[in-house]
Amino acid sequence: MPGTARHDQEMATNARKRLSQTTDILERLRLQCLAKGSAGIKGLGRVFNILDTDNSKTLDFNEFLRGLQHYALIINKEEAREIFQAFDKDRSGTIDFDEFLVTLRPPMSNARKEIIMQAFEKLNKSGNGVITIEDLRGLYNAKYHPKYLNGDWTEEQVFKAFLDNFDSPYDKDGKVTTEEFMNYYAGVSASIETDIYFIVMMKNAWKL
Repeated sequence: MPGTARHDQEMATNARKRLSQTTDILERLRLQCLAKGSAGIKGLGRVFNILDTDNSKTLDFNEFLRGLQHYALIINKEEAREIFQAFDKDRSGTIDFDEFLVTLRPPMSNARKEIIMQAFEKLNKSGNGVITIEDLRGLYNAKYHPKYLNGDWTEEQVFKAFLDNFDSPYDKDGKVTTEEFMNYYAGVSASIETDIYFIVMMKNAWKL
């Protein structure tokens, strides 16, 4: 249930406006990602994953810089190094890109975080902190999905595609953790201005 096209458009326009007003390097990166829509930060995660050839979930400076440039983010080498060093707290020469993406995601009010957690807990029937296909059975009706109706997909494939929305772009394992669910909705949240509207949208979407 991504942000609507209208919200995405408004958010992208606002992000581009605010870009000319900020001097903070991290905020400029965040706004450039949001200018690409609610999946902008998730898209950067996808690029980092491609560069992370050994699946260590870490990047060295050259990989980090290459990822930012590949994703067409405007940042010079000195600025990129400044951000990199701020995240490389142990001075190992590598950064944890999950941690970087979490910091990059737009801040959310506690009211929004609470409603996202309510939705997560409703979906996580087993209570083990991970949403799986088994959790979705009985809560999400796959039989109304157009690809199920025209015979392209089985019920299992519909569930898998549903989970893929929330799953980490670089680690699609058919399971969705709290962090992945929160990351997804941080992008959607950035496209919706008021807490009330966001809460109403979540309640309607998940029948909370």
